[in-house]
Amino acid sequence: MPKISKITYCEREKIELYLKMGKSHRWIGKRLCRSHTDISREVKRNSGIYSPYRAADAQKIHEARQRKKNKKKLEKFEYKKVKEFVVENLKNDLSPEQIAGRLKERRPLFLGGLTVSHESIYQYIYNGEGRFEYLYPHLRTKRHKRQRRFDRKKRNKIKIKDIISIHLRPEEINSKSRIGDWETDSMIFSKQKNTLSVQYERKAMLCRLRKLKSKEAEETENAIAGSIKSLPNELWKSITRDNGLENAKHLNTLNIFNVQSYFCDTYSSWQKGGVENLNKLIRQYLPRKTDMSKISDEEIRAIQERLNNRPRKSLNYLTPNEVIAEYIESGAVNP
Repeated sequence: MPKISKITYCEREKIELYLKMGKSHRWIGKRLCRSHTDISREVKRNSGIYSPYRAADAQKIHEARQRKKNKKKLEKFEYKKVKEFVVENLKNDLSPEQIAGRLKERRPLFLGGLTVSHESIYQYIYNGEGRFEYLYPHLRTKRHKRQRRFDRKKRNKIKIKDIISIHLRPEEINSKSRIGDWETDSMIFSKQKNTLSVQYERKAMLCRLRKLKSKEAEETENAIAGSIKSLPNELWKSITRDNGLENAKHLNTLNIFNVQSYFCDTYSSWQKGGVENLNKLIRQYLPRKTDMSKISDEEIRAIQERLNNRPRKSLNYLTPNEVIAEYIESGAVNP
C-alpha cells in the first residue's frame, strides 16, 4: 500500500479557505484527493483550543510536533558505531540520502542491522552533536544553516488584488484543447536587477522573451503587453501566473487586451510547468551568472527564434512557429 504523504502548507491554506466557505470535511477531502478522516485529523490536531483552524497556526503546531519527534531520532546517534559510520561517510562526501539508503539496503552486521533515516542525519548535522563537528561543508549545498521547507523568510505581505485561482480556470485551458492560453514567469540572474520576462503558449509551445531592467510590476506588465502586441489578438485568451509581486498589475492586461489571468497556488510553480521547463532550455543560452547588461535585445530575440524553431516531440516534431503558421492559415485568425 503506498505511503500517504503528509499534508502540506499549501493544502492547509486550502483547508482554511474551504472551512470558511462552510464546506464539510468529506467535501474538502474529495477536493484535495484525501480521505475525509485525514482532514478531520488535521483540523482536530492542529487547531487552536479556542480559535478556528488557521493554516499558519496549524503549520507551527505541526512543525513543533516534528521537532519533538526529530529529537527522539537523534537518540540513535548515541550508538557510537552508527555515529562513526555516518560521520565517516559524510566526510567522504556521501549525501545523507546515500548513507541512509545504503544502511537500509545492506544492513551491515557490525551495526546490528540498525538503520537511520536521511532526515535523522540532517538533524544530527544541524541540530545534534554534528554541528560542532563542522560536517555541513561536506554536503552538496554547503549551507551552514538548514533551509526549512516552510519557514521561509517572510516576504512583503502585500497581496495581489482581484486574483482568480487556477482552480477556477476553464477546462479548455487545462486540457490544452485550444491555442491562446499562456503561462508567464520572470527569470532572475545572479547579483543584478535585470530579469527576463518569459511567456509560453501551452498548446503550440511558442515563446516570447523580453529583457527587463527590473522585476517591478510596471516593467513586467509592459513586457507582457509587448508580447501580446507581437501576435494577432486571437492568439491571446488567458495567462497563468504565479503569486510574485511582479504580477501585481495583472488587471492592466485584462482592461487593455481583455486577456484574463489565473494564479497558481502559493509555492506551486509546477502548476505552470510548461514555462518552468522552458526556463531550463533558456538556461542553456543564459546561465544564472550571465551579465544581462551585456546581452542585447537582438540576442534575446535570436534565442527566442531558436527556441521557436526547435522541433518538439509533443508536436509530432513540428516547430512552434510551424504550428502557429498552420493555425493562422486555417482561418482561425482574422486577417
